[in-house]
Amino acid sequence: MEKQPEKEKNAQPVNIDDKDLLILRLLQQNAKITVREIAAKIHLSTTPVHERIKRLEDGGVITQYAALINPVKVKKGLMVICYVSLKEHSKKTGARFIKTIHELNEVLECYNISGEFDFMLKVVAESMDAYYDFHVNKLGQLENIGHMQSTFVMGTIKQTHVIV
Repeated sequence: MEKQPEKEKNAQPVNIDDKDLLILRLLQQNAKITVREIAAKIHLSTTPVHERIKRLEDGGVITQYAALINPVKVKKGLMVICYVSLKEHSKKTGARFIKTIHELNEVLECYNISGEFDFMLKVVAESMDAYYDFHVNKLGQLENIGHMQSTFVMGTIKQTHVIV
């Protein structure tokens, strides 16, 4: 039997029951919650809770734990959705673009999309001047950029990381 690449293995759905869902909801609300606190809330002992969390991590359901940062407090209050299309669509040029995007700290998220544009970037900056510098001197200088369009976020209506 061939070993699946990590990306494909993690893309496969994992069987989860109601207790697993409760654990996931609690961890999404507070990643610092202790196993003991989870156990008390879902009426299990700590050992099965620990084993379930380990299984969810090993199965790729839980991919990481993170602290969510208020961007305004760290002077990154300007959020921009930037659409990018490439001139040439080859595996090599696409991979080069993606590698570079990983190196740009201003880019929080990057999605490969369908339609008029190839990629959608979620970008944060300190100010309009800082975004302009990023747009012209970093993103705009990448080879193979065909067209870019920026949409400035006026306000956040809903923002969540809760999936289940």
